[in-house]
Amino acid sequence: MNTEILGIILMFALVVLLAIPLGRYIGKIFSNEKTWLDKILNPVDKLFYKFAGIDSTTEMNWKQHLVALLTINFFWFLIAIFVLTNMSWLPLNPDNNPSMSGDLAFNTAVSFITNTNLQHYSGESALSYLGQLTLMLWQFISAGCGIAIAGVVFFAMREKTTDKLGNFYFLFVRSCTRILLPIAVVIASLLAFSGTPMTFEGKDSITNLQGDKVEVSRGPVAAFVAIKQLGTNGGGFFGPNSAHPLENPTYFSNIIEDVSIFLIPMAMIFAMGYVLKRKKLAYTIFGVMTVGFLLLLIPTVINEMNGNPAISKMEISQTMGSMEGKEVRFGPAASAYWAINTTVTSNGSVNAMHDSLTPLSGMNTMLGMMVNCFYGGVGVGFLNFYIFIILAVFISGLMVGRTPEFLGKKIEAREMKIAMIIALLHPLLILAGTAIASYTYAQNPEAYASWLNNPGYHGFSEMLYEFTSSSANNGSGFEGLGDNTPFWNIACGIVMLMARYLPIIGPVAIAGSLAAKKYIPESAGTLKTDTATFGLMIFAVIALVAALSFFPALALGPIAEHFSLK
Repeated sequence: MNTEILGIILMFALVVLLAIPLGRYIGKIFSNEKTWLDKILNPVDKLFYKFAGIDSTTEMNWKQHLVALLTINFFWFLIAIFVLTNMSWLPLNPDNNPSMSGDLAFNTAVSFITNTNLQHYSGESALSYLGQLTLMLWQFISAGCGIAIAGVVFFAMREKTTDKLGNFYFLFVRSCTRILLPIAVVIASLLAFSGTPMTFEGKDSITNLQGDKVEVSRGPVAAFVAIKQLGTNGGGFFGPNSAHPLENPTYFSNIIEDVSIFLIPMAMIFAMGYVLKRKKLAYTIFGVMTVGFLLLLIPTVINEMNGNPAISKMEISQTMGSMEGKEVRFGPAASAYWAINTTVTSNGSVNAMHDSLTPLSGMNTMLGMMVNCFYGGVGVGFLNFYIFIILAVFISGLMVGRTPEFLGKKIEAREMKIAMIIALLHPLLILAGTAIASYTYAQNPEAYASWLNNPGYHGFSEMLYEFTSSSANNGSGFEGLGDNTPFWNIACGIVMLMARYLPIIGPVAIAGSLAAKKYIPESAGTLKTDTATFGLMIFAVIALVAALSFFPALALGPIAEHFSLK
């Protein structure tokens, strides 16, 4: 078997082997059961609570959880704006990098607070070390918020009848100190030993093989990269992200970073099974997500290993596969695996340029973000999947002539209205944004010539990808788009805000509503939601509601480009 394929199998197997025990550990964290880190970190947690004046034992309803989450995010958003627009005179700026403009600072602050990490700048030249460390802190905060709010939904699913769903601050602090921080320390240490820099010194001057002196940017890279991968954040310390040899020096570091992308999103599924005491339901959800992931991964790997058809028409040998935009140290298979990993989750980091993927591979990366629930981001990936569970239960109930029930609670008109609004919001944001951008460019292509290096099918794909990435809180880009302009900074910022918080508010509202209803014990006629048949139903709903919404747009972009190369 090809060694590149073996590498992919190894990385996926490692994730599964690590995610199952990690899921059990996260379940214990949510349930406030004893863990081996309690003696070390309990005093740290109490220090945070005391400093903030928080009583972590106070039970909250679903509305209070949302108020707490939104308050935390708004507070840190204001701090981010201040730091980014004043970096030039603030400390930790050894390379004298300038402050950001207002529109770029707005886009960047929104991007990191919403766990998107879309970057319309190049980190080594646009940010001071204080700016980088500030954004690194947001990567903990945004990921911690996502994990905590998923815990709220788990509690709502578990309880028979209640409006009290734990304490958000308790879940948030423990998500950061018990889950994200310890694992990030391990990953950062491994990356540092692999050659990733970890220093506060400025640029280093080296002499290359030609005898020229070169200024090489560096900084606290290992710590930044660890949490960007682990928290499905994805923002790179350097412009080329994990294609940069200092962010991702070796195939070993590539394995570490690749495993980190998937680790917590996958573990959250098993954590749900632990909290609910429903392992079979967890494995059903895991199976649906994995099938969807493989349907995107396998053709992408095949496409990239077979080479670019446009180059084949020139009768140029491609024995290594399609290598445009890829690093030789990784190869096409590992690059394709990363591309699908990073887009089925909301990670968005890259180890190859997606702009150079073959057309159908580029389509598959977009589909991963358009579906946005095959693993997804930390915490919120399950929330997106939860919406499709509600839709599938409702449709299945109607098909068999029974009142739809999920975990002993009746799903009625209110829950369905919220679910449909959230399910249709994602296509609306992507397609409306792409339509406005396409119309703007088509009306005056000379004035907006800096937007597109590739007008035509590929240029349309670049704009479609940008809004898809923003709406999926992903952050990756085709990178052929000139996106550091007021239009793209503001438009993507608005999309990121709406696409982050409304899909959190909706599932939490549904879960809170169901939790408050009277519990109905399961009977012989109750729809079983932990079976392969129901898993197939969920997959069908995802395909109909999510994937098919985007087919016309994909036909105008990557599909048309594919056939133009034939």
